[in-house]
Amino acid sequence: MARKVRITVWSDYVCPFCYLAEPLLERIRQEYGEAVDLEWRAFELRPAPVPTLDPDGEYLHSVWNRAVYPMARQQGMTLRLPPVQPRSRRALELAEFAREEGRFEEAHQALFKAFFEDGHDLDSIDVLIEIGTAIGLDRKELRAALEQGTYRERVLHDERKAAELGITAVPTIMVSRIDEPLGEAEVIRGARPYEVVRAAFERALDVSRSEQELQRQTKTAAILSM
Repeated sequence: MARKVRITVWSDYVCPFCYLAEPLLERIRQEYGEAVDLEWRAFELRPAPVPTLDPDGEYLHSVWNRAVYPMARQQGMTLRLPPVQPRSRRALELAEFAREEGRFEEAHQALFKAFFEDGHDLDSIDVLIEIGTAIGLDRKELRAALEQGTYRERVLHDERKAAELGITAVPTIMVSRIDEPLGEAEVIRGARPYEVVRAAFERALDVSRSEQELQRQTKTAAILSM
């Protein structure tokens, strides 16, 4: 059996640090290929009735000037402080709709870009439908799913799991062997350098290699003892 390591990422489409983690995770996937099992989970940062942030407030501008813009320049990415700070539940539901249609990756990137590069309101059903249809999703089916909350329970399920694991902020990256319970995974919180995530991946991969070698030796010994 091929060695595999699971990377589980709790993320939200209105979190700039989640978007900034994208190139890092893609680099891991490119470097390790089929050894990577990358899984995205939903986490709404500010669900109702928690107030959303003021897009004109000092806090957001301070965070962006101090951290987001410098990190974006370092990554070669273009992020702009959006003029709105919407709820993200519907955007997360769109991603789940797209997952079922086999277009999660396209939706995932399109939602981040729509908010952090184009400044669109991700709480608007009309905006989300335009994002979805641009990647090939059915307009009528998507509208019905968003209006009826068809995929809301999937989002809530991820959030309940996050609470169970003690996750309170995003991005949270969990690195584990493919057969290891999430509760035993190595946890990386917040925006961290590539080297930190890669080191965690290597540790999990080394354990997987050791276990496979032990299984091979045990199997060989059993055959020789017959």
